Amino acid sequence: MNFFKTFLAGVLAFLVGSFLSLFFWIFMFGMIAGMAASLGGGKTVVRPGTILKIDLAEEIVDSPSTDPFGTIDWMSMSSTKQLSLIKALRAIESAKDDDRIEGIYLRLNGGGGVSGSAIVEELRAAVADFKQSGKFVVSYNEVYSQGQYYLASVADSIYLQPQGGMDWSGLSTTLMFYKGLFDKLDLKAEVFRPTACKYKSAVEPYILTKMSDANREQMQQLVNSLWKTIAASVAESRGIDLAELNRIADGLEVSLPEEALEKKFVDGLLFEDQMDDVFAALGVETDKEGDYRFVSLGDYAAQLPADTDFAAPQVAIVYAEGSIVDGEASGGSIGGNSLARALAEVREDDDVKAVVLRVNSPGGSALASDLIWREMELLKAEKPVVVSMGSYAASGGYYISAPADVIVADKMTLTGSIGVFGMYVDKIAALKNKLGITLDGVKSNASAGAGSMAPLTPLERAAIMRGVDKVYETFTSYVAEGRNLPIEKVLDIAGGRVWSGEDALAIGLIDAYGGLDAAIALAADKAEIADNFRVVEKIDQPTGLAAVLAALDMRLQVWAARSQTVVPEAEWRQVREALGRQGIMMYSPYKVELR
Repeated sequence: MNFFKTFLAGVLAFLVGSFLSLFFWIFMFGMIAGMAASLGGGKTVVRPGTILKIDLAEEIVDSPSTDPFGTIDWMSMSSTKQLSLIKALRAIESAKDDDRIEGIYLRLNGGGGVSGSAIVEELRAAVADFKQSGKFVVSYNEVYSQGQYYLASVADSIYLQPQGGMDWSGLSTTLMFYKGLFDKLDLKAEVFRPTACKYKSAVEPYILTKMSDANREQMQQLVNSLWKTIAASVAESRGIDLAELNRIADGLEVSLPEEALEKKFVDGLLFEDQMDDVFAALGVETDKEGDYRFVSLGDYAAQLPADTDFAAPQVAIVYAEGSIVDGEASGGSIGGNSLARALAEVREDDDVKAVVLRVNSPGGSALASDLIWREMELLKAEKPVVVSMGSYAASGGYYISAPADVIVADKMTLTGSIGVFGMYVDKIAALKNKLGITLDGVKSNASAGAGSMAPLTPLERAAIMRGVDKVYETFTSYVAEGRNLPIEKVLDIAGGRVWSGEDALAIGLIDAYGGLDAAIALAADKAEIADNFRVVEKIDQPTGLAAVLAALDMRLQVWAARSQTVVPEAEWRQVREALGRQGIMMYSPYKVELR
């Protein structure tokens, strides 16, 4: 009898649990579907007299998201619209010749924005090209950050809220150092770098308390180069002398709206409702209710007709975005096996006549990078390959780019960092002193389980260093071969040094300035299909319940991490990555965000 009671109780618990689990998933998918529906809405109808509104409440990203949950923030249960760069560029290009579009309204507020400096640069170039049509471009905002103003400066006229403000102070970079934290936790980071890699500074936050002289040198040149690109573009667009722009930045002379107007940074101080008078002066007509017609960039992109010429030869875009990791891609990373497989697929696809690899990566695993490099070599032997560098394509990101026929980068791309390091974090003292955990065991040979029960020995350190030196030798030889440069020249510009896209052209690391559009045009030209081709994006989209569960697990981990630490999420993520970044790495942690 007790057996049957226990058995029936177990069955009942199983049924109740299954019902609750089913209800939970129905609720989750229903909520997500509803959210997606509310974001998508119906297809937008664009009427004559419409103004294309570029509002950064829409997040413009380098590559399409493959997350089944999209951009849902589990803390606030809100979602942000996303638009891929290629679609944004196509929309602006189409609007240039669309008689229904009167002009562009840059409304640069919102919580979305852009995810990198290169995207701002490419959007700005697209808007500048749009102006060649003779249509107007006007900009308005309450407060302009430097990134927003860099984009807005391409407009015919710029307006600012009368009580608003703007930032024009120059660029800076601030690094966070964790050696003090490691000391408190009894963690010891051991670093292995080739002697020549004095600029390879990814390891410095864990062994120093401030920047080394070599790192300070390269970072100073980098911010100077990036600022030169921004300031020179603003000087040309606004007709303000470059030296004057730097003097104004040094003195913080345009913080107030009146100062910005006096210094010719803006053309007027208006409330947003007064922009109606600006549109009226530009000859834009209102609808029957007296309102101006606007269409967002995302909605306009969504209503553009798809390319249905399926017989046309293809230029394929393959995305390499995120840190490079061993195995399969997950959580916004580049899996060595995943990307190698994607490159093999486009190589074997007879419809694909040329390939653009869009690289937006700081690098990562040396082994995974080498797997991708090999597939790039095989692909290049059969079809033209053009690399389009995004905001950063450094270290391992440059390693996988080197074999390409042509490398195109934006002036504000971070690239180079041709170097390698090994890092080992000794946790033995931390376990003993902080948690009371000690380690002991047995081994068959002297170096078995290196570092698992005791600190590394000189013999083990020497073995790691041999591996690091070998990878650096391979890296520099691949660059010399891929870029057709003497090895002496490569060694001179390598050493782990990071370069801006503008500086990279002069030293031979890239072939031309330009964005994704320029790379596509070059690929089509090299394949001799420039007169008739279509662009296809090769996206490794996860499918099935397993993909959904994996994405949900990742979101829950982020949620849990946020709730359990007072350290800012980005910094805490860096510490976690450092603890997990064992072995030989080609990685550069620097990334420029224009805010």
